[in-house]
Amino acid sequence: MTRPVRVIVGVLVLLVGALWTLQGLGYVGGSAMSGNTLWAVIGPIVAVAGLGLALSRPRRRP
Repeated sequence: MTRPVRVIVGVLVLLVGALWTLQGLGYVGGSAMSGNTLWAVIGPIVAVAGLGLALSRPRRRP
């Protein structure tokens, strides 16, 4: 995966994780995830994974 694609996908995953966190905490309403504590836990995990993907460097090929 090229760097620009990895950064774009990582930022999108980070934003989804942030949205899930806000829904789980009850700040964003209108879905079944709103106010559900499970999404307040899953959201930050997904957001950190997205951040890690966006900031990661490609492996060197031998």
